[in-house]
Amino acid sequence: MVNVAIIGASGYTGGELLRILFHHPEAEVTVATSREYKGKPVHYIHFNLRGLYRGLIFTDVNLDLIAKKSDVVFLSVPHGASLKYVPKLLEVGLKVIDLSADFRLKNPEDYVKWYGYEHPYPDLLSKAVYGMPEIHRDELRGANLIASPGCNATAALLSLIPLVKFNVIDLHKIVIDVKVGSSEGGSKPTLSSHHPEREGSIRPYSTEGHRHVAEVEQELRYVSGKDVKASLTPHAVSSIRGALATSYTWALKDVGEVDLIRMFTKVYAKEPFVRIVHKSPPGHPNPKYVVGSNYADVGFSIEARLSLIKSFAAIDNLVKGAAGQAVQAFNIALGFKETLGLELIPIKPV
Repeated sequence: MVNVAIIGASGYTGGELLRILFHHPEAEVTVATSREYKGKPVHYIHFNLRGLYRGLIFTDVNLDLIAKKSDVVFLSVPHGASLKYVPKLLEVGLKVIDLSADFRLKNPEDYVKWYGYEHPYPDLLSKAVYGMPEIHRDELRGANLIASPGCNATAALLSLIPLVKFNVIDLHKIVIDVKVGSSEGGSKPTLSSHHPEREGSIRPYSTEGHRHVAEVEQELRYVSGKDVKASLTPHAVSSIRGALATSYTWALKDVGEVDLIRMFTKVYAKEPFVRIVHKSPPGHPNPKYVVGSNYADVGFSIEARLSLIKSFAAIDNLVKGAAGQAVQAFNIALGFKETLGLELIPIKPV
């Protein structure tokens, strides 16, 4: 049994980690931190967990306690906060899975460009493994520091990997549109994320370049071995959960429907959590049909007169886009069956 600590366990992603790990046969959550709710039971804020985690109380972050009571630490904290914890946790021999952006990018200069700070641990950037199993499964085995991907980047990458892998599109002309539910904004409302402001709206944001595109370009360069240029614009929609990426790419040669079916099948046929949706109901990927699960539904269409390929990926932004993908990487790193604790069937209707 692996003992697990969750730093930042009171937010939406922390709650999903608790929900998923409760059913994991090889993991036990021994520490759950929250500065705001320390001293309270976890169900005080995660009402859906009432009666499940008996005796588990939120604590403040105490690295000595975490080192004593855990083997693996999940960090579910805001960008920038992981920097003060990760080096110390690694130093005492713990495995770390960081769900923030603090160790996702390999080039330290990208942190200045996209996040506005100079990264203090460039040596750790080279050691961190980007936690997307569909790209880095082999590197994840035995990894000590895993940088879990962002939800927008996850959906975008899953829609694009087959097209990039088979070199059929212009790699300098990739346009990505991501529609994402309000839970992406976290559990603390802002003026733009507060429900009365968001309900009924469809609002683009970060239109001059969303920072998750840095992950997308980095990982597509890894897949293709070539330079990649992409634009990503997220749109806030009034649904609570789910993200849908629609990627627009231009074909370099004649590509037909059968060709794309073969490409997507070759890349994803053995992936335990990627399902290809093409024409048969519901027609195209829809986040509604993956809610609560670690599944990603992918698909495509061709607008032949423009040599335009549209590829799609639908995920639950809190599961495959966050907690579920982190647990999937945890399973691989620890040598467990990859699907342990994640055999959650999407719920319908929602």
